[in-house]
Amino acid sequence: MTVVALMADPPRPGLVLSELAETSPLSETEAADLYAAMLKDSMVAVSRSGGDLLVNYRSEDLLPEAYREEDGTAEAAVRTLAADALDDPSEARFEVQVGSSVSARAGNTMMHLLRDEDVRTAAVVRGDAPFFTRSKIDSMAMKLRTNEVVLGPSTAGRSYVAGFSDPIDFSEAFTTPEVETLTARANDAGHNVAFLEMQPTVRTGVDLLTLVPAIRARWQAERIVPGYTAEFVVETGLNVVEEDGEPTLVRDEE
Repeated sequence: MTVVALMADPPRPGLVLSELAETSPLSETEAADLYAAMLKDSMVAVSRSGGDLLVNYRSEDLLPEAYREEDGTAEAAVRTLAADALDDPSEARFEVQVGSSVSARAGNTMMHLLRDEDVRTAAVVRGDAPFFTRSKIDSMAMKLRTNEVVLGPSTAGRSYVAGFSDPIDFSEAFTTPEVETLTARANDAGHNVAFLEMQPTVRTGVDLLTLVPAIRARWQAERIVPGYTAEFVVETGLNVVEEDGEPTLVRDEE
């Protein structure tokens, strides 16, 4: 089975999706709620797939000082999300991240799994791509049987998943543009690279222009949606309308 490492921060306002709060009608608290919803959808997707879920969280001492909490722990926060999302939370494994940057933390996790634990295939996701569903996870696992690296491209040069059957040089590997940088590192290692379908990630207000209509369209068509994220979109009243010839994110009037 592929071990899917979900890189998770405690969903605290201002800590997570801060740029989204700055560039959309959402407050910092609402952006944190959306982050929590997307994390829970990612947990559900992995649990329903053929993969094993590893929740890889940042400890309090790795968080910016302004967002540390003395009366709680980051681990407890992400464990609470898992308890809410999963039928059997014991299926999830929890490990603390190690490293000072995204690339370092993701790379350390992948190296630990592939080299130290002798896992055949492993992947890293950030949990901000709610349409990364069970079928996509299983498709990635299939591609990893014949390719050392499988990447899921997203908007703005991002990647929503990076899967490996053999390591690369992870130093600064997740710098912008992620999907191109990761491909270059794979090429340097002599690895074959395969790609999944493009999926939206959500980090800025512009990203909601893609996510919200997709969620609402699938909801109206009675198709499968990422449940927690869809519930957030509908309950928050987010919509995309045309204003001055441009798509614009608005909220329903209460």
